[in-house]
Amino acid sequence: MQAQVEVNNFSGTVLITKNGSVLLKKAYGLADYEWDIKNTIDTKFQLASVTKQFTATAILQLVEEGKLSLNDKLSNFFPDYPKADRVTIHMLLSHSSGLGLGFKELAISTISNDSAYSEIKKIPYEFSPGTSTAYSNIGYYLLGKIIEKVSGEKYAVFLRKNIFEKVGMKNTGVSNNDSIISKKAKIYYKTDKGFAHNPYINWGFNIGHDGVYSTVEDLALWDNALYGTTILSAEMKKLMFTSHSDQNWGYGFIINPFYNHGHQLIAHDGGFFGTMTSFNRFTDDKIFVTVLSNNESFSHIIGYGLSAIALQKEVELPYKHHQTKIDTTIYDKYVGKYGKIEIVKIDGKLYYNSIEMELIPESKTKFFRADNNDRTVEFIKDKSGSYNSIILTKGGVKEVFKKNSN
Repeated sequence: MQAQVEVNNFSGTVLITKNGSVLLKKAYGLADYEWDIKNTIDTKFQLASVTKQFTATAILQLVEEGKLSLNDKLSNFFPDYPKADRVTIHMLLSHSSGLGLGFKELAISTISNDSAYSEIKKIPYEFSPGTSTAYSNIGYYLLGKIIEKVSGEKYAVFLRKNIFEKVGMKNTGVSNNDSIISKKAKIYYKTDKGFAHNPYINWGFNIGHDGVYSTVEDLALWDNALYGTTILSAEMKKLMFTSHSDQNWGYGFIINPFYNHGHQLIAHDGGFFGTMTSFNRFTDDKIFVTVLSNNESFSHIIGYGLSAIALQKEVELPYKHHQTKIDTTIYDKYVGKYGKIEIVKIDGKLYYNSIEMELIPESKTKFFRADNNDRTVEFIKDKSGSYNSIILTKGGVKEVFKKNSN
């Protein structure tokens, strides 16, 4: 973590526990750049999409109380919403509704709640409800509004009374446009000229998919509560922690994502204008890793590396990358597919999966991604002299991928 601070300017807090014992609990960087105020363990951070698990929990609590059914249609609550009679609560929870990703520009506007809803209704579906899976902030925004309709309480009030207070999460709540929240970090995002203030976010309607703030210690309390039945019954937790699609979406969580190190993992990351968060529960190992950042640090990559260390894997420390000049004709030998990774050459440059992800050489065979200094690709020559495998290093964790045969 010290290397992450020195090399990548990490700002935020980190907590790792195993069987309830703390392995690492530390704050880094600044909560306020202007006043040079440091982050502390009890600094509060916006959670971005880590909020979704609390929304899903609230919905399942209402299901358990008999006030909702997972088969209820969106039209029961919002009959004027397009295709509402074809969308179920289950689809909203599992990202299979077909609703679009989100409404980023609206979220930073001063538009009213009713006007925001009218605008969101106009955003087209990406596919017919229930026929596929695609991550949707709009779906969780609507779930937040359903919680309010069914319970008769504001989203923030319902979560406070039914989740945060029961778990003892005294430093957790839902942001609004007016309240002053003590010890809450200011948020900064990166620009070509350096860090800039986070833009205004309209918390009047930016809830359900976002909105919750918390501390690493409160999130550890939440992790522990999820092993019991104080908040949700075993039946409801089974629904939450079951993968409901080929993209591994449970309810408010992703189940055994590709970054699980081969261990049972229930997780979710978040990111929005400088806020970057990562929440990871290795349930068989009883390991919990959370990383919260207020300056757009790659919390998900850091969490990946930290969880590897907690699982006793070898991890490479971050280091400063320096571009070097090489003979680019060798790029032709590197081009190809390595598992799901495709290396392409365009106009004398090397790219990773997309023309937006340029690979910058730091040696003849090793490259770092221009968009992320914590990812490198090294091409490995075999006995025949051909480059038929790569070592992908992400967050310090190394994986080997062999070139696909024709």
